Amino acid sequence: MSRADLLEDWRDHLTNSRRRSPHTVRAYLAAATRLIDAVDARQWPDLARLDAHALRNHLAARRTGGLGNVSAARELSALKSLLAHAREQSGQTDDGAPRLRGPRIKKGLPRPVTPDDASNLAEMVDATAAEDWIGARDRAVLLLMYGGGLRIAEALSLKGSDLPLGETLTVTGKGGKQRVVPILPIVRDCVADYAARCPYPLAPAEPLFRGAKGGKLNQGMVQKAMARARKALGLPASATPHALRHSFATHLLGAGADLRSLQELLGHASLGSTQIYTKVDAATLLDTYRAAHPREKD
Repeated sequence: MSRADLLEDWRDHLTNSRRRSPHTVRAYLAAATRLIDAVDARQWPDLARLDAHALRNHLAARRTGGLGNVSAARELSALKSLLAHAREQSGQTDDGAPRLRGPRIKKGLPRPVTPDDASNLAEMVDATAAEDWIGARDRAVLLLMYGGGLRIAEALSLKGSDLPLGETLTVTGKGGKQRVVPILPIVRDCVADYAARCPYPLAPAEPLFRGAKGGKLNQGMVQKAMARARKALGLPASATPHALRHSFATHLLGAGADLRSLQELLGHASLGSTQIYTKVDAATLLDTYRAAHPREKD
């Protein structure tokens, strides 16, 4: 087996067996490539034999090159997954897995945008687009994220077969996990408006959201459109497409949604991922209190 064979096997495992996202596959492949080259591995047993000392040395060299805490934690997670696969392929048990703890990472709270800002962003991407149908497209994508809590990749993975949108939509999220989300009338209307304006045929098996040349719309184009819109509106850099999903969660929680229901709507694997929004909501309430309470103004 060659280096290329190892990496191809790893790619296939991540894509087909683990059903990882394309972004995760790229990141895990890059981490695997660096380790394989560093230890000159050519067979799975070469990797399976690596211990905590060897892995620690490799990561220390990466940190010397300027790798930050967040990136180091991600790299460690990727390499642990790689070595677990190597041991499995070599017929070893998981008892000999290197036990390393990643660096501590202080998790920041999500930064949602207000309902008015979300509406203004959707209107602005429409108004500033180069063509009418592109503006309708970008507006529809943003409202899907804000109105339905979709991740950008989930919105862009929709097909022509999803038309016309109904009151609910089945979304395939991380790990191939499916969930059902409600679709508001304004979101349905915006998607229908885009579909009517799109110059390309939206066949059932083809992507719903198209780029300017007819291919699948790239995430980067949505991010650029929103960057232009937030600049025009004077909004902070935290007003990203993903912030619209945070807003969906925060506003539902503030309206009385329970955590379990919110977890299902967001497609979180664990309740812990959803609980962070209770902190966001509490922080918002505290800001409101400080701004409104007369004694805070003394």
